[in-house]
Amino acid sequence: MKRTPTVNEVNEFLEIASDFEDPLELLRESLSNAFDAGAESVDIRIKSQPDGSDIIIEDDGHGMNEEDLKSFFDLGNSSKTDSIGYKGHGTKIFYKSDHIKVNTSRDGITLSAEMKNPWEKLNNRVLPEYDVTKTDAPSSRSGTLIRISGFKSGEGFSPESLTYPKVHNYLKWKTIVGSTAHFFEDDFHEMDITVELDDEIDDSREQLTTTNKFEFPSEQLLPGDGEFPAERMCKLYGPNEITLNHAEGTSTVEIMGMAGGKAARNELPTFGRHSTQFGVWLAKDHIKVERLNEAISHDNEFIHFLFVANCQDIELSANRGKIRNKSSSVYQALEEELSHFLSKVTHDPWFEGYLEARRQGELARKASSESTKAHDRVDRIKSRGRFMPSNDAEILFGLQRPSAQSNAPEIFVEDYHPTDDITAIVRTDGTLQAAAVSSTLVDYFDDEGPLEPAELLICWEWGDTDELREIQRTGYLGSDVDIDFERSKVSYETKDGISGSCDVIIVSKYIDTPMVEEAGTVSSTSTD
Repeated sequence: MKRTPTVNEVNEFLEIASDFEDPLELLRESLSNAFDAGAESVDIRIKSQPDGSDIIIEDDGHGMNEEDLKSFFDLGNSSKTDSIGYKGHGTKIFYKSDHIKVNTSRDGITLSAEMKNPWEKLNNRVLPEYDVTKTDAPSSRSGTLIRISGFKSGEGFSPESLTYPKVHNYLKWKTIVGSTAHFFEDDFHEMDITVELDDEIDDSREQLTTTNKFEFPSEQLLPGDGEFPAERMCKLYGPNEITLNHAEGTSTVEIMGMAGGKAARNELPTFGRHSTQFGVWLAKDHIKVERLNEAISHDNEFIHFLFVANCQDIELSANRGKIRNKSSSVYQALEEELSHFLSKVTHDPWFEGYLEARRQGELARKASSESTKAHDRVDRIKSRGRFMPSNDAEILFGLQRPSAQSNAPEIFVEDYHPTDDITAIVRTDGTLQAAAVSSTLVDYFDDEGPLEPAELLICWEWGDTDELREIQRTGYLGSDVDIDFERSKVSYETKDGISGSCDVIIVSKYIDTPMVEEAGTVSSTSTD
């Protein structure tokens, strides 16, 4: 017995609509529909409301007839056969709202459709219905107005985050507004787009106006002046139209792009980090979908490039965020061609010269920075009047200064590890000793430096002798400690009965005038 699988319509609508989280995705669908309807202008208005966003999209396209309107609300019944919305899934994002109203005029007829509480009904496992009315209209009137009330964004989304720069960035990078088709089509269909945000969302300007053309920066092939000579360098590659041969037949890929520095990239409608936007984009209908940065050799950073490769034979997921036929021969041929194409770009003498200009600029900036730091260090030395170490290594160097007194101990550094507790292995009187180096003995104790492996403690000065007496009185890391200032020695006995001692060298007392007054021996006996 044959059986036919059934589909739970409510769950299917709910799942498709749930795939869309961002209200900007609603704009993407509306703009694609307006483009397919031949619109020359699209006006978008977004308002923030307590129960969700209100979004109005109006275009002057040829409008919808009854079959088109049915496809608008139906699932998997799109009348479009070769566009990014051919599955009929995209407009289901409108269902995540409290109210949908559509007015569309075509051929002397205006159709008005209204759907109430679609999201609430879907979540209650009820398939929402819509009412349609038909009226006569002037034959010259055409276009569509869609009003979405109470759009339900994804969790954590705030309408106030929809600033004009963010909207502009999204339109240019994720919708038909960022189309590269004009590089390949003589009769390109151009649209003017206007976006107006409620003042509560962004009052920085009255509105955003743009077109559906993605424009690249102008070329600058030679390095500029200044400390960043390569930052405005830019070269355009394309437009290139290439035929792909694969097991399923042939396909066409249209490639347009650029390589260039940060200043050139900043002329693009970027928002946020460049690392999320640049590289190699795969597109369908000249709308960027996914990046394929693996096409760029590992020797080069993808951030220097922006290429858009459009292929109509890639297939998209329901929410249009991913390519779903990556195992196909079409996609594999596309990968191979892009890798080959980008390898030619990275071996272009101009690109190699651009990288060299960046390298020379980095070297020049580094040299300038080092020169400035060296002058600053000289000025600090002149202003301090006497030698004053700023790190452990300089403390060791202090013992070898010509100004060191003749009775200074002869110490030769044989090994130096600045990140270890035992900073240096030194030779004194022909004997190798493990030495810890610190600005003061107090600092060494504060840092909980070990006593047991250290044979020599080299400090610039003792530090606060009252603190040292307190350490001696209370003990150090569970050990009894005796500090003999006169003999410059620290003796200790651990709780396990292990005893030992470390010689202390106070470097400052051998340089010019001692910085601290020497103290007598402090008894290790507790007075408590």
